[in-house]
Amino acid sequence: MTDPAPVDVLIIGSGAAGAAFAWSMADTKMNILCLEQGDWVKADDYPGVGMDWEERQFGDFGLSPNQRGRREDYPVNDSESPIHASMFNAVGGSTILYAAHFPRLHPSDFRVRTLDGVADDWPLDYRRLEPYYDINARMMGVSGLAGDPAYPPKELPLPPLPLGVLGERLADGFNRLGWHWWPSDSAIASQDYEGRAGCVNAGTCLVGCPQGAKASTDVTYWPLALRAGVRLQTRCRVREITLRDDGMADGVIYYDADGVERHQRAEVVVLACNGIGTPRLLLNSKSKQFPDGLANRSGLVGKRLMFHPYALVRGIFPEPLEGYKGATGCCIISQEFYETDAARGFVRGYSFEMLRGMGTVFTALSGMGSGHIESGAHHHDSYERLWDRTAGMVAICEDLPEERNCITLDPELKDSDGIPAPKVNYRLSDNSQKMLAHCVERGKEVLAAAGATDFLVEAPLGVAGWHLMGTARMGTDPRTSVVNEWGRCHDVKNLFVIDGSIFVTSGGVNPTNTIQALALYIADTMKQNLANLFD
Repeated sequence: MTDPAPVDVLIIGSGAAGAAFAWSMADTKMNILCLEQGDWVKADDYPGVGMDWEERQFGDFGLSPNQRGRREDYPVNDSESPIHASMFNAVGGSTILYAAHFPRLHPSDFRVRTLDGVADDWPLDYRRLEPYYDINARMMGVSGLAGDPAYPPKELPLPPLPLGVLGERLADGFNRLGWHWWPSDSAIASQDYEGRAGCVNAGTCLVGCPQGAKASTDVTYWPLALRAGVRLQTRCRVREITLRDDGMADGVIYYDADGVERHQRAEVVVLACNGIGTPRLLLNSKSKQFPDGLANRSGLVGKRLMFHPYALVRGIFPEPLEGYKGATGCCIISQEFYETDAARGFVRGYSFEMLRGMGTVFTALSGMGSGHIESGAHHHDSYERLWDRTAGMVAICEDLPEERNCITLDPELKDSDGIPAPKVNYRLSDNSQKMLAHCVERGKEVLAAAGATDFLVEAPLGVAGWHLMGTARMGTDPRTSVVNEWGRCHDVKNLFVIDGSIFVTSGGVNPTNTIQALALYIADTMKQNLANLFD
């Protein structure tokens, strides 16, 4: 069987970064192809159209690929980590299941070494990314409120999502303590926008949005990119990147939907496979030129993995809060403890992200597990005391880059096509443990100020490995970084990385907005340098 015809630009991965990059590059009119190992997800197939949507969070729409075991998933050995990998393989990638909480990094996040003497400064700053944040806000349809004092001025295309009874109650707690809070920037349409219907407050965000209000990239960037001529080929699992004799990439070997091995040649290869998938692919692409993995002369491919250690802090309130109404993770944000304060005993900080209440099934499971719901004669009464009476938050703690935290290849575990699977080697630093302890106590404090009478805490939150950063970091020195300041690999001049693996530091906010802003920035820089792209 003949291999497909060569293309100009080959993108691996159709999620947050791949979609934004494809849309931006489409105006070059080059022959652009994206390979995605998952498939399109139809709105009718989302769990939110049925009554069993909460149950399916433990099955085919669960967060962990190990739990789901769908054909398009690959296994991840995360037994050596207290935080377990969460991702989704489909057109749209993990934006299918994300909560769509959509803050930007702070200006300070790009200057951590200068300000606090830890980690490294980025080779670019907030001002460089600001216009791409603005483009992304329009493309994704971000809802929010201008004027947040935690950020430089910014405008958003849609008004904020409503706070609801629960949000107002929690905001009152922050007000009583004099702490910062603001309505969340949310990649969820608060009203009809660009052909997408507004949010109906169903609360099924984490299993996909059949309404289309949540901005997964299959309903935002991809329709426009495809209309502009980009091609997207699904159910294609890439095994390795191939090289020419001169050390330049010449394409990839992949398995198509029928399991047939193919060689797709390309002039430019772009990786958008997330902070686990990208180093996995590079490490699997060994050759005489790169015996330790492609683009790995620095030895840093897979190194300095950053999650965001999460703490979940919830309170039980004496009255109903209508918490089941509204977007799961998009209510209000507090960045009172975001910047370094030496008196706290750790460097850097965290955000509080308010959560809506639990659904009926999760209320039962959580209550039984914590002992707040009794078995026997008082079961229903105790359930009623918990149902619609919980509210709380997650604390998103900044993770500092450490070389011991890394992605390697598992010596035994393989996916269904026989490709070696990634292994997560990760442990919490002393700094992260101190930060988690601090945010748990502050979380209890604000919930008590809001009227909570009891607390439920999990720290670190084991399932919260959904922010994958740092494993192919950017920098100007080839000895200490994998890609340059615009995503081009130091070692392979026609190989680019555009996903969260290029992060230098993690900040204390959800990374998707910044991942997309970086992808748009890299695409724009490539277009400005097409004449000498490989010089």
